[in-house]
Amino acid sequence: MSAIISGSISLEKLQEAARTIEQHSNGNTYVPITIFVNDDVDQYGNNASIQLSQSKEEREAKETRTYFGNAKVVYVSSDGVSKAVRPDEGDDLPF
Repeated sequence: MSAIISGSISLEKLQEAARTIEQHSNGNTYVPITIFVNDDVDQYGNNASIQLSQSKEEREAKETRTYFGNAKVVYVSSDGVSKAVRPDEGDDLPF
């Protein structure tokens, strides 16, 4: 099960967002993104948008999203796509 999404983002908006994000302990800075895939296609053939991920608090406060760019689904396997599920951490806690 796989899909390919192709798109482009604004380098200027990405660099601006990266300045507000803390560096990871491994020395890299990761920009958390959210990709929205829509049923409808816009006038340019895009059916997805790429935005800076928001925290729960930012979403609840209805803060303006930082929009990076557009994308389109260019391939979906015959099996479709499955929702990603995090494997059990195996922490051995009784609850």
